[in-house]
Amino acid sequence: MVDILSKYKTSANGLSTKEALERQKKFGLNELEEKKPTPAYVLFLSQFIDVLIALLIIAAIASFAIGDIIDASVILLAVMLNTIIGFIQEYRSQKAVESLKSLMVKKAVVKRDGKTFQINACELTVGDIIVLEEGNKVPADAILLEAKNLSCDESYLTGESEAIPKQKDDEIYMDSNIVSGNATGVVSAIGMDTQMGQIADIVQSEDEDTPLKQKVGRLGKILSAIAIVVCIAIFIMEFMKGIPLVETFMTAVSLAVAAIPEGLPAVLTLTLALGMSEMAKSDAIVKRLLSVETLGSCTVICSDKTGTLTENKMTVVESFLTNKDKSEVIGSLCNNAVLNGDEVIGNQTDGAILKFFKDCKKSYERIDEIPLDSNRKMMTTIHRLDGEKNIVLSKGAPEIILGKCKWVDDDGTIEIITPEIKEMLTEKITEMTTQALRVIGLAYKIGDSENPEEELTFTGLVGLIDPAKKDAKKAIDDCKNAGIEVVMITGDHERTACAIARNLGILTDGCTMTGDRLDSLSDEEYLKVVSDVQVYARVKPIQKMRIVEALKQLGNVVAMTGDGVNDAPALKKASIGIAMGDGTDVAKEASDMILKNNDFSTIVKAIREGRKIYDNIKRFVKFQVSTNVGAILTIIGTSLLSLPLPFNPVQLLWLNIVMDGPPAQTLGMEGGERNIMQRPPETGDILTKNALMEIFILGLVMAIGTILAFSYEIYMGSTTRRAMTIAFTLFVMYQLFNAYNGKSNSDKSSKYLYMGIILSFILQVLIIYIPQLQIIFRTTAIGLLDWIAITLIASTIVIANKIMNKVIK
Repeated sequence: MVDILSKYKTSANGLSTKEALERQKKFGLNELEEKKPTPAYVLFLSQFIDVLIALLIIAAIASFAIGDIIDASVILLAVMLNTIIGFIQEYRSQKAVESLKSLMVKKAVVKRDGKTFQINACELTVGDIIVLEEGNKVPADAILLEAKNLSCDESYLTGESEAIPKQKDDEIYMDSNIVSGNATGVVSAIGMDTQMGQIADIVQSEDEDTPLKQKVGRLGKILSAIAIVVCIAIFIMEFMKGIPLVETFMTAVSLAVAAIPEGLPAVLTLTLALGMSEMAKSDAIVKRLLSVETLGSCTVICSDKTGTLTENKMTVVESFLTNKDKSEVIGSLCNNAVLNGDEVIGNQTDGAILKFFKDCKKSYERIDEIPLDSNRKMMTTIHRLDGEKNIVLSKGAPEIILGKCKWVDDDGTIEIITPEIKEMLTEKITEMTTQALRVIGLAYKIGDSENPEEELTFTGLVGLIDPAKKDAKKAIDDCKNAGIEVVMITGDHERTACAIARNLGILTDGCTMTGDRLDSLSDEEYLKVVSDVQVYARVKPIQKMRIVEALKQLGNVVAMTGDGVNDAPALKKASIGIAMGDGTDVAKEASDMILKNNDFSTIVKAIREGRKIYDNIKRFVKFQVSTNVGAILTIIGTSLLSLPLPFNPVQLLWLNIVMDGPPAQTLGMEGGERNIMQRPPETGDILTKNALMEIFILGLVMAIGTILAFSYEIYMGSTTRRAMTIAFTLFVMYQLFNAYNGKSNSDKSSKYLYMGIILSFILQVLIIYIPQLQIIFRTTAIGLLDWIAITLIASTIVIANKIMNKVIK
């Protein structure tokens, strides 16, 4: 004690009031510092600093300039919707520290000037002597000077629900709960220097962009560059041909509007929102829209064992009882747990034993108790038997209990424990522990003595385990089929972790690593082996962040589960942080998704939904960009061939509306592919090399067909208006057939795509045949044979797509 007091320059009577005030000036107050939050208006305006958003605003201005108020309004509406969603998500992320601050203790009992009194916890300083009792929350990090039967709930730090026995010289941490006993301690750290403070500092860090946001950003830059170059080229070519400047400018701007994917943010929002709704039905609450897709790109899931892969309910699964009746009495009475129906109030191990021996009818008055502590590793209660005698009941670590026993009770026959019997019992203990069971020994003694825990009579062993959830193994198999690595992380013993991991199929050809081993490795050494580790045991939650960082450094998209306050840094650092429904508010604030049912299989369902969403985004992008390429190649082709332009500005804008309208929107609502969980995760760009080749070929097919039909009509002497109507209608039909190309190979048929195609076709027919619309779009009526020819030519896009699927894929 003297060494600890001298280290912190204090005494058993505490600091003087004067010294406490001086230290407050030096170390500051015992409170969490909150980084100055970004003002709401700055957060809102920052949402506009994005290539795609800037591009859309330019497109809206261009649309407004050529008189297309409707298109301009739709674009601006999409911009505002995405801006508001982004603002809400970032504003909400600033609330994590507020949740941490709400956990802090308000009052503390302190010794100063030799007197004990209560002060505001924020006034504590390093070197203060604090007094702790059952029911208190620890107001700061401290080192224990004295401890009597002290046990502490540090589940918010460790993630493990069992109370931890504490002794003199042990550390205790801010916000831990004192479950039993009392103690005094010297404050070793306050405010931001505490474990809680370090967490607060991390959770206030900037959020990283999700993979989808990065991919969409790159796509926006590529498309904007293409749109600018093409528009300038078209403007120059048309101007050089002697086309009036105003008309040339309007055509170039119209093409720019058609080339920019302003429908992308709207489809993204719709698709992700639908995904959020579907996930919510499976008890997965997604907080950030873009995180929905991130799950679909996930390559590694780092999962807690307790409560996620297992039931978080200790259960007796094996027993070896030499006297069943006596063992029932010991298990039931040497026990402080209480059963409220199926719910355990108190220690989970005690509760499991109480359930196992629930048929015990005997009850004796308890007159004393020697509580469990980490040195003795056993618990003893003393009860009044009928008459004058007492009975001593003990349970604890099997090797300790066996070492305390002189006799064994073989169904009422008391025998001395010979070396042969001891060897047999020791082998039984080893057999049960190798199955990763938590083994508890049972013993008793009748009569009084000065040493109640000596010369006991052995009655048996019970083996407990937290069993794996029924559907956990299938979910892990699904992950492996989908190319996703599952890594188990637990604070439990290595042997227990390995047994459960093997049973679930997590530990196969990989290795295990303990928290101590992890600490002993340098970053370079750890990076070489991290891919081989399938199970982490005896890991502290703060070490999870190092695991996440190493996996991400190797290019993985990492999902991490957690429930405690100390899990918050890892949840924040992960590509997608997943908090448990019964976890702390801090963990939930730092996470991207919350599992209401704490079930690993729900994560797998969410991954399936994430992959479906990513597929639908790719469908939409492929459809839209191939149409962009088709329109651009068509206009460039006709210019190079010295033909009139096949589309006027209003028609180009209508093509843009069709492209972003019903068919495109409904592509975001397609069902999941049949093989969606039998393929590896996709971590590349939205548009791969193969996809770009497909897009170019589809665009080329549209351009060639449209140019040939247009030039044929011109060659046959048709009016320019009729030729443009044929080309315009053919290009729209190409889009409708191309939308059909995007249909998923799903067990769940989507009727929305067909409805979108039919609606767009009806609108196109109206544009051609209603006189008022003919004036606006400069179209003319066409005959049945024209429709047959247009339909046959447009259907070639389906044939081209099927050929490419065979050749390219």
